[in-house]
Amino acid sequence: MRLSKSFGQTLREAPADAEAAGYRLLLRAGYIRSMFAGNIGYLPLGRRALNKIEAVVREEMNAIGGQEITLPIAQPKDTSDRDMSRAVTDEEAAIDLARREVRSYRQLPQLLYHIRLKWRDDPRPRAGLMYTREFTLLSSYSFDADEEGLNRQYDAHCRAYARIFERCGLSVVMAVSDAGAMGETVTREYVFLNPIGENVLLLCGACGYIADQQTARFRKPPADPAHLVLPIQKVATPGATTIEALAAFLRIPKSKTAKAVFLVADPAGALPPNVAPLQPDAHEFFVFAVVRGDMEISETKLAAAVGARALRPASVDEIRAIGAEPGYGSPVGVDGAYVVVDDAIPLSPNLVAGANEAGYHLLNVNYGRDYQAAMVCDIAAAQAGDACPECGAPLQVERGVPVGCVSKLGARYSQAIGATVLDKDGRSRPIFMGSYRIEVGRLLACIAEAHHDEYGLKWPASVAPYHVHLVSLRSADGSVEEKAEQLYRALWAAGIETVWDDRDERPGVKFNDADLIGLPLRITVGERALKAGQIEVKRRADKESLSISTDADVASVAREMIWGLPRA
Repeated sequence: MRLSKSFGQTLREAPADAEAAGYRLLLRAGYIRSMFAGNIGYLPLGRRALNKIEAVVREEMNAIGGQEITLPIAQPKDTSDRDMSRAVTDEEAAIDLARREVRSYRQLPQLLYHIRLKWRDDPRPRAGLMYTREFTLLSSYSFDADEEGLNRQYDAHCRAYARIFERCGLSVVMAVSDAGAMGETVTREYVFLNPIGENVLLLCGACGYIADQQTARFRKPPADPAHLVLPIQKVATPGATTIEALAAFLRIPKSKTAKAVFLVADPAGALPPNVAPLQPDAHEFFVFAVVRGDMEISETKLAAAVGARALRPASVDEIRAIGAEPGYGSPVGVDGAYVVVDDAIPLSPNLVAGANEAGYHLLNVNYGRDYQAAMVCDIAAAQAGDACPECGAPLQVERGVPVGCVSKLGARYSQAIGATVLDKDGRSRPIFMGSYRIEVGRLLACIAEAHHDEYGLKWPASVAPYHVHLVSLRSADGSVEEKAEQLYRALWAAGIETVWDDRDERPGVKFNDADLIGLPLRITVGERALKAGQIEVKRRADKESLSISTDADVASVAREMIWGLPRA
């Protein structure tokens, strides 16, 4: 490509609202343009970089037995097949395809994948390519006859994804993530650690435990031990509508209180046993969650526990309808709620909880004696400084950007639509499914975020849109332009993808743009050096340039400097 003919120009300044450093540089270097909120247009440089990433992804997916397919963009919203929607992921369509094509265990395992544009109606797109409405997604789906086969394909994906990120020059961590309400048995997320990210991770520097904050486990500090279970007692607590105010009023630690959280769940499937819907014509049900006052609730853990696809805060009228009182609520005496308590509650005797009456609390509330729960499980969110569940060391907080995930779905989807195979004994068995994703556009953004300096981008050779940035400076007799033309053709003939800056610009402008665009190697042809029989080569990662003879095999020099390959 000749820069004089390129579509898309470099910019001296990025738009003021461009937050992330990598995003600003991608805009300034002419890789992308923001079309409107949450939607990015790829210019030729950006499209080539994206193609390089997709090529890495395809190579690694094919290496573990993947077969590329294309599924319909629109999918049925219901069984009528008339109302259609654009799905973010394609688990239902993929398992339906497997149901149609696979009949016998002998046809398994299978691994299908596709890479294409997707859409999510994100109400707050931000950070350029990091969080967009339209995005490029690798989705792959494994199908196996049993759990053992699923485990093998899951492990193969983990290895392939590690190679993808390594080849793209991106350092990521693998974190325990949201298992969700949809039946995943194992979900792990690949996260690029960076302050621009909105995911909060908890990491243990001692043993290496890493998990998303909403799903992280931790060793819960014990409450003050009590030798006796004391009788319940009602006390006036005017104005103490928060845990902080209550603890201060009674002069007790927050760990001696019980925190009530009122939510309404939209179930992913059927309602839990013995639970009535919130309204006769509604599918929602009331969830009364209780954690100790020194902890916070994890809505992700809670949603997974109760099988909810979504949770929303209950209204004041909905809270009072079950016999509770906002600011003074407890499960004691309530009716019509699905009560879920954190597993620290039964181990914490004589807690202070709401009396379900404005201005009053109950002392010495004990789980088991004073109320029961439908479920006791871990629903507390880990915080910085909490004890690591593996070794007990303090957990640290880091922010990051999720770039991929791997999930074992098991037989949930196949059982729902009747996707089965006949085993070796002729019996019908459900297909075991895995789901795996990488956000390719977000991966591009993270690479730009990880590989830049104050002057511009610094692409890893594996995903750089071109390998060489050839700069020709003006000459009076045309000798520089002639030599640059020879080099340009020779480099392309040797398979080295080259951009030639043949513009009529000052040297400073050309060198600045070369640094901004960030290709692995710059080759400069200038009149003075050419008369001395030399041209200049410089790696983008290096501070100093080198001079080589005009008689040298420049393609061999380029291969050595870019990929470390020996000269021919």
